[in-house]
Amino acid sequence: MCPAIADAAPGSVVDNEPLPREIWVPGSADARRLTYWTTGPDGPALSSGAVYLPAGQPPPGGWPVVAWAHGTLGLGDQCAYSIHGPLLPERDYPYLQTWMSKGYAVVASDYVGHGTPGPTEYLNGIVEAHSVVDMVKASTSEFPALSKKWVVIGQSQGAGAAMTTARYATEFGGSDLDYRGAVATGVPSYIEDLVSKLGPSVPPITLGHSLNTYLVYILNGLRATYPALDIDSLLTPQGVALLNQADTLCYDEFGDVVGGLAIGSLFTRPLSAIPGIDQILRGYMGIPETGYDRPFFIGQGLFDTDVPPPTTMALAARLAANNEPITFRAYPTTHSGTMNQSLPDTVPFVAGLFG
Repeated sequence: MCPAIADAAPGSVVDNEPLPREIWVPGSADARRLTYWTTGPDGPALSSGAVYLPAGQPPPGGWPVVAWAHGTLGLGDQCAYSIHGPLLPERDYPYLQTWMSKGYAVVASDYVGHGTPGPTEYLNGIVEAHSVVDMVKASTSEFPALSKKWVVIGQSQGAGAAMTTARYATEFGGSDLDYRGAVATGVPSYIEDLVSKLGPSVPPITLGHSLNTYLVYILNGLRATYPALDIDSLLTPQGVALLNQADTLCYDEFGDVVGGLAIGSLFTRPLSAIPGIDQILRGYMGIPETGYDRPFFIGQGLFDTDVPPPTTMALAARLAANNEPITFRAYPTTHSGTMNQSLPDTVPFVAGLFG
Protein backbone atom coordinates (compact mmCIF):
# COMPACT_ATOMS: atom_id res chain seq x y z
CA MET A 1 0.00 0.00 0.00
CA CYS A 2 1.32 3.44 -0.95
CA PRO A 3 1.79 5.83 2.00
CA ALA A 4 -0.42 8.92 2.17
CA ILE A 5 0.49 11.66 -0.31
CA ALA A 6 -0.23 14.22 2.43
CA ASP A 7 3.01 13.13 4.13
CA ALA A 8 5.06 13.36 0.94
CA ALA A 9 7.58 16.13 1.73
CA PRO A 10 10.66 15.54 -0.48
CA GLY A 11 13.24 13.56 1.46
CA SER A 12 10.85 12.37 4.16
CA VAL A 13 11.53 8.76 5.15
CA VAL A 14 8.78 6.15 4.83
CA ASP A 15 10.79 3.08 5.82
CA ASN A 16 14.24 2.20 7.15
CA GLU A 17 15.27 -1.45 7.10
CA PRO A 18 18.49 -3.48 7.03
CA LEU A 19 20.13 -3.89 3.65
CA PRO A 20 20.76 -7.56 2.78
CA ARG A 21 24.29 -8.35 3.94
CA GLU A 22 25.28 -9.84 0.58
CA ILE A 23 25.01 -6.42 -1.09
CA TRP A 24 26.94 -4.37 1.47
CA VAL A 25 29.93 -2.45 0.17
CA PRO A 26 32.94 -4.23 1.72
CA GLY A 27 34.19 -2.31 4.73
CA SER A 28 30.80 -0.88 5.67
CA ALA A 29 30.05 -0.75 9.39
CA ASP A 30 26.31 -0.73 8.67
CA ALA A 31 24.06 -0.60 5.62
CA ARG A 32 20.37 0.28 5.40
CA ARG A 33 17.63 0.48 2.78
CA LEU A 34 15.54 3.64 2.91
CA THR A 35 12.22 4.29 1.21
CA TYR A 36 11.49 7.99 0.89
CA TRP A 37 9.40 10.59 -0.89
CA THR A 38 10.73 12.50 -3.85
CA THR A 39 9.35 14.11 -7.02
CA GLY A 40 8.37 12.18 -10.14
CA PRO A 41 7.19 13.57 -13.50
CA ASP A 42 3.65 14.08 -12.14
CA GLY A 43 4.33 15.09 -8.52
CA PRO A 44 5.16 13.19 -5.33
CA ALA A 45 6.60 9.73 -5.88
CA LEU A 46 8.35 7.07 -3.85
CA SER A 47 11.95 6.09 -4.28
CA SER A 48 14.31 3.88 -2.34
CA GLY A 49 18.04 3.48 -1.94
CA ALA A 50 20.98 2.14 0.03
CA VAL A 51 23.01 3.85 2.78
CA TYR A 52 26.52 2.59 3.59
CA LEU A 53 28.15 3.86 6.79
CA PRO A 54 31.94 3.77 7.28
CA ALA A 55 33.61 2.08 10.21
CA GLY A 56 34.97 4.12 13.11
CA GLN A 57 33.92 7.37 14.69
CA PRO A 58 32.59 10.09 12.37
CA PRO A 59 34.62 13.29 12.13
CA PRO A 60 33.34 16.52 13.72
CA GLY A 61 30.22 17.50 11.79
CA GLY A 62 29.65 13.95 10.55
CA TRP A 63 30.75 11.82 7.62
CA PRO A 64 30.71 13.81 4.35
CA VAL A 65 28.42 12.14 1.84
CA VAL A 66 29.06 10.69 -1.61
CA ALA A 67 25.75 10.29 -3.44
CA TRP A 68 26.41 7.37 -5.80
CA ALA A 69 24.39 7.55 -9.02
CA HIS A 70 24.61 4.05 -10.44
CA GLY A 71 24.56 2.90 -14.04
CA THR A 72 21.97 0.84 -15.90
CA LEU A 73 20.69 -2.22 -14.04
CA GLY A 74 17.49 -3.00 -15.94
CA LEU A 75 13.95 -1.74 -15.39
CA GLY A 76 12.42 -4.62 -13.41
CA ASP A 77 11.86 -3.81 -9.73
CA GLN A 78 13.93 -6.84 -8.75
CA CYS A 79 16.95 -5.18 -10.41
CA ALA A 80 16.94 -2.10 -8.13
CA TYR A 81 20.31 -1.30 -6.58
CA SER A 82 19.08 -1.63 -2.98
CA ILE A 83 17.52 -5.03 -3.79
CA HIS A 84 19.91 -6.63 -6.27
CA GLY A 85 23.13 -4.72 -5.72
CA PRO A 86 25.36 -3.53 -8.61
CA LEU A 87 25.33 -5.11 -12.05
CA LEU A 88 29.15 -5.37 -11.93
CA PRO A 89 30.11 -5.91 -8.27
CA GLU A 90 33.72 -6.62 -9.23
CA ARG A 91 33.90 -3.07 -10.59
CA ASP A 92 31.58 -1.10 -8.31
CA TYR A 93 32.45 -2.48 -4.89
CA PRO A 94 36.20 -1.70 -5.04
CA TYR A 95 35.32 1.74 -6.43
CA LEU A 96 32.86 2.56 -3.65
CA GLN A 97 35.15 0.99 -1.06
CA THR A 98 37.83 3.46 -2.13
CA TRP A 99 35.54 6.38 -1.33
CA MET A 100 34.53 4.87 2.02
CA SER A 101 38.19 4.30 2.91
CA LYS A 102 38.75 8.04 2.40
CA GLY A 103 36.12 8.82 5.05
CA TYR A 104 32.93 9.26 3.05
CA ALA A 105 29.54 7.70 3.67
CA VAL A 106 27.89 6.46 0.48
CA VAL A 107 24.19 6.79 -0.33
CA ALA A 108 22.73 5.37 -3.54
CA SER A 109 19.25 6.15 -4.85
CA ASP A 110 17.41 3.53 -6.88
CA TYR A 111 15.67 6.39 -8.78
CA VAL A 112 11.89 6.82 -8.82
CA GLY A 113 9.88 3.68 -9.57
CA HIS A 114 12.79 1.25 -9.39
CA GLY A 115 11.84 -1.06 -6.56
CA THR A 116 8.92 1.23 -5.64
CA PRO A 117 5.45 1.68 -7.19
CA GLY A 118 5.23 3.13 -10.69
CA PRO A 119 7.39 3.02 -13.81
CA THR A 120 11.08 3.83 -14.08
CA GLU A 121 11.64 6.86 -16.33
CA TYR A 122 15.00 5.72 -17.74
CA LEU A 123 17.39 8.66 -18.38
CA ASN A 124 14.80 11.24 -17.28
CA GLY A 125 17.41 13.64 -15.93
CA ILE A 126 15.17 15.86 -13.80
CA VAL A 127 13.43 12.91 -12.13
CA GLU A 128 16.77 11.22 -11.44
CA ALA A 129 18.18 14.46 -10.01
CA HIS A 130 15.25 14.77 -7.61
CA SER A 131 15.77 11.13 -6.60
CA VAL A 132 19.47 11.70 -5.87
CA VAL A 133 19.01 14.95 -3.95
CA ASP A 134 16.12 13.62 -1.88
CA MET A 135 18.07 10.45 -1.08
CA VAL A 136 20.71 12.70 0.47
CA LYS A 137 18.00 14.59 2.37
CA ALA A 138 16.47 11.35 3.62
CA SER A 139 19.81 9.87 4.64
CA THR A 140 21.14 12.93 6.46
CA SER A 141 17.87 13.38 8.36
CA GLU A 142 17.74 9.70 9.33
CA PHE A 143 21.39 9.28 10.35
CA PRO A 144 22.88 12.01 12.62
CA ALA A 145 26.39 10.68 11.87
CA LEU A 146 26.12 12.07 8.31
CA SER A 147 27.17 15.58 7.39
CA LYS A 148 25.02 17.87 5.27
CA LYS A 149 28.06 18.35 2.99
CA TRP A 150 27.84 16.16 -0.09
CA VAL A 151 28.94 15.47 -3.63
CA VAL A 152 27.38 13.37 -6.39
CA ILE A 153 29.40 10.77 -8.28
CA GLY A 154 27.97 8.77 -11.19
CA GLN A 155 28.83 6.32 -13.95
CA SER A 156 27.08 5.81 -17.32
CA GLN A 157 23.31 6.30 -16.75
CA GLY A 158 24.38 7.58 -13.35
CA ALA A 159 26.83 10.01 -14.96
CA GLY A 160 23.92 11.61 -16.78
CA ALA A 161 22.01 11.66 -13.50
CA ALA A 162 25.05 13.16 -11.75
CA MET A 163 25.35 15.94 -14.32
CA THR A 164 21.68 16.92 -14.09
CA THR A 165 21.92 16.65 -10.31
CA ALA A 166 24.98 18.93 -10.40
CA ARG A 167 22.98 21.52 -12.33
CA TYR A 168 20.00 21.48 -9.93
CA ALA A 169 21.45 20.28 -6.61
CA THR A 170 21.47 23.67 -4.91
CA GLU A 171 17.94 24.47 -6.12
CA PHE A 172 16.47 21.07 -5.25
CA GLY A 173 18.36 20.69 -1.97
CA GLY A 174 17.71 24.18 -0.66
CA SER A 175 19.11 25.25 2.69
CA ASP A 176 18.80 21.71 4.08
CA LEU A 177 21.97 20.56 2.33
CA ASP A 178 25.49 21.79 1.48
CA TYR A 179 26.21 20.62 -2.06
CA ARG A 180 29.89 20.80 -3.09
CA GLY A 181 30.34 19.36 -6.60
CA ALA A 182 30.27 16.32 -8.87
CA VAL A 183 32.18 13.57 -10.65
CA ALA A 184 30.75 11.90 -13.78
CA THR A 185 32.40 9.13 -15.80
CA GLY A 186 31.02 7.85 -19.09
CA VAL A 187 28.46 10.65 -19.52
CA PRO A 188 25.77 9.71 -22.11
CA SER A 189 26.18 12.87 -24.17
CA TYR A 190 23.89 13.92 -27.04
CA ILE A 191 22.30 10.47 -27.19
CA GLU A 192 19.04 12.30 -27.86
CA ASP A 193 20.36 13.19 -31.33
CA LEU A 194 20.55 9.48 -32.17
CA VAL A 195 17.20 8.64 -30.59
CA SER A 196 15.38 11.31 -32.59
CA LYS A 197 16.41 9.53 -35.83
CA LEU A 198 14.88 6.18 -34.87
CA GLY A 199 12.25 4.72 -37.14
CA PRO A 200 11.58 2.02 -39.75
CA SER A 201 14.21 3.50 -42.09
CA VAL A 202 17.07 2.71 -39.71
CA PRO A 203 19.30 0.35 -41.75
CA PRO A 204 18.84 -3.35 -40.90
CA ILE A 205 22.09 -3.68 -39.02
CA THR A 206 22.60 -5.22 -35.60
CA LEU A 207 23.48 -2.44 -33.17
CA GLY A 208 24.52 -4.87 -30.45
CA HIS A 209 23.49 -5.94 -26.96
CA SER A 210 24.20 -2.69 -25.14
CA LEU A 211 22.94 -0.11 -27.63
CA ASN A 212 19.74 -1.99 -28.45
CA THR A 213 19.04 -2.36 -24.73
CA TYR A 214 19.61 1.34 -24.04
CA LEU A 215 17.42 2.41 -26.98
CA VAL A 216 14.48 0.23 -25.92
CA TYR A 217 14.87 1.47 -22.33
CA ILE A 218 14.77 5.07 -23.55
CA LEU A 219 11.59 4.40 -25.54
CA ASN A 220 10.11 2.75 -22.46
CA GLY A 221 11.01 5.79 -20.35
CA LEU A 222 9.54 8.21 -22.88
CA ARG A 223 6.32 6.21 -22.91
CA ALA A 224 6.16 6.28 -19.10
CA THR A 225 6.92 9.99 -18.79
CA TYR A 226 4.84 11.25 -21.73
CA PRO A 227 1.85 8.94 -22.25
CA ALA A 228 0.24 11.55 -24.50
CA LEU A 229 2.96 10.95 -27.10
CA ASP A 230 1.43 7.49 -27.70
CA ILE A 231 4.80 5.87 -28.41
CA ASP A 232 3.06 2.53 -28.96
CA SER A 233 1.32 3.91 -32.06
CA LEU A 234 4.74 4.20 -33.75
CA LEU A 235 5.73 0.61 -33.00
CA THR A 236 5.09 -2.82 -34.45
CA PRO A 237 3.42 -5.41 -32.22
CA GLN A 238 6.92 -6.78 -31.56
CA GLY A 239 8.11 -3.32 -30.55
CA VAL A 240 5.24 -2.86 -28.09
CA ALA A 241 5.84 -6.32 -26.65
CA LEU A 242 9.55 -5.57 -26.13
CA LEU A 243 8.82 -2.29 -24.33
CA ASN A 244 6.44 -4.19 -22.06
CA GLN A 245 8.99 -6.95 -21.49
CA ALA A 246 11.66 -4.38 -20.61
CA ASP A 247 9.70 -3.53 -17.46
CA THR A 248 10.13 -7.06 -16.13
CA LEU A 249 13.79 -8.02 -16.75
CA CYS A 250 17.26 -7.01 -15.62
CA TYR A 251 19.92 -5.68 -18.00
CA ASP A 252 21.70 -8.92 -18.95
CA GLU A 253 18.46 -10.86 -19.42
CA PHE A 254 16.92 -8.17 -21.59
CA GLY A 255 20.13 -7.73 -23.57
CA ASP A 256 19.92 -11.39 -24.56
CA VAL A 257 16.41 -10.72 -25.90
CA VAL A 258 17.21 -7.63 -28.01
CA GLY A 259 20.89 -8.09 -28.81
CA GLY A 260 20.37 -9.52 -32.30
CA LEU A 261 17.49 -7.28 -33.42
CA ALA A 262 17.56 -4.66 -36.13
CA ILE A 263 16.15 -1.66 -34.27
CA GLY A 264 14.26 -0.36 -37.33
CA SER A 265 12.11 -3.49 -37.33
CA LEU A 266 10.41 -2.28 -34.13
CA PHE A 267 8.85 0.78 -35.83
CA THR A 268 5.96 1.45 -38.20
CA ARG A 269 6.59 5.23 -38.21
CA PRO A 270 9.59 7.34 -37.18
CA LEU A 271 9.87 9.20 -33.88
CA SER A 272 10.13 12.36 -35.97
CA ALA A 273 6.39 11.96 -36.65
CA ILE A 274 5.87 13.36 -33.14
CA PRO A 275 5.78 17.18 -33.33
CA GLY A 276 8.61 18.77 -31.35
CA ILE A 277 10.32 15.45 -30.56
CA ASP A 278 13.81 17.00 -30.66
CA GLN A 279 12.91 19.51 -27.96
CA ILE A 280 11.09 16.84 -25.93
CA LEU A 281 14.14 14.58 -26.01
CA ARG A 282 16.51 17.40 -25.03
CA GLY A 283 14.32 18.22 -22.03
CA TYR A 284 13.99 14.55 -21.12
CA MET A 285 17.58 13.30 -21.36
CA GLY A 286 19.84 16.12 -22.55
CA ILE A 287 22.80 17.07 -20.33
CA PRO A 288 22.47 20.71 -19.19
CA GLU A 289 25.07 22.97 -20.81
CA THR A 290 24.78 25.98 -18.49
CA GLY A 291 23.89 26.91 -14.92
CA TYR A 292 26.33 24.89 -12.80
CA ASP A 293 27.23 26.60 -9.52
CA ARG A 294 29.86 24.15 -8.22
CA PRO A 295 32.91 22.46 -9.82
CA PHE A 296 32.45 19.16 -11.60
CA PHE A 297 34.75 16.55 -13.14
CA ILE A 298 34.03 14.56 -16.32
CA GLY A 299 36.08 11.45 -17.13
CA GLN A 300 35.88 9.66 -20.49
CA GLY A 301 37.39 6.40 -21.71
CA LEU A 302 38.99 6.64 -25.13
CA PHE A 303 37.99 3.04 -25.89
CA ASP A 304 34.43 3.44 -24.63
CA THR A 305 31.95 1.70 -26.97
CA ASP A 306 28.87 2.47 -24.85
CA VAL A 307 29.38 6.25 -24.81
CA PRO A 308 31.34 7.37 -27.90
CA PRO A 309 34.28 9.60 -26.87
CA PRO A 310 33.60 12.29 -29.52
CA THR A 311 30.16 13.04 -28.06
CA THR A 312 31.49 13.50 -24.52
CA MET A 313 34.39 15.58 -25.81
CA ALA A 314 31.90 17.77 -27.67
CA LEU A 315 29.91 18.20 -24.44
CA ALA A 316 33.07 19.07 -22.51
CA ALA A 317 34.05 21.64 -25.16
CA ARG A 318 30.60 23.21 -25.03
CA LEU A 319 30.67 23.40 -21.23
CA ALA A 320 34.14 24.97 -21.28
CA ALA A 321 33.03 27.49 -23.93
CA ASN A 322 30.11 28.38 -21.64
CA ASN A 323 32.60 29.05 -18.80
CA GLU A 324 31.14 26.27 -16.67
CA PRO A 325 33.41 25.00 -13.82
CA ILE A 326 34.49 21.79 -15.61
CA THR A 327 37.58 19.63 -15.23
CA PHE A 328 37.86 17.08 -18.07
CA ARG A 329 40.18 14.09 -18.39
CA ALA A 330 40.35 11.27 -20.93
CA TYR A 331 41.77 7.82 -20.16
CA PRO A 332 43.09 4.98 -22.37
CA THR A 333 40.43 2.53 -21.23
CA THR A 334 36.86 1.29 -21.69
CA HIS A 335 33.50 2.50 -20.44
CA SER A 336 33.81 0.56 -17.18
CA GLY A 337 37.55 1.08 -16.84
CA THR A 338 37.18 4.85 -16.62
CA MET A 339 35.76 4.61 -13.10
CA ASN A 340 38.83 3.17 -11.46
CA GLN A 341 41.44 4.69 -13.80
CA SER A 342 40.10 8.14 -12.92
CA LEU A 343 40.45 7.67 -9.14
CA PRO A 344 43.98 9.19 -8.91
CA ASP A 345 42.41 12.38 -10.30
CA THR A 346 38.94 12.28 -8.78
CA VAL A 347 39.91 11.47 -5.18
CA PRO A 348 41.97 14.67 -4.78
CA PHE A 349 39.39 16.59 -6.80
CA VAL A 350 36.63 15.62 -4.34
CA ALA A 351 38.88 16.20 -1.34
CA GLY A 352 39.40 19.73 -2.61
CA LEU A 353 35.64 20.26 -2.78
CA PHE A 354 35.43 19.56 0.94
CA GLY A 355 38.67 21.37 1.78
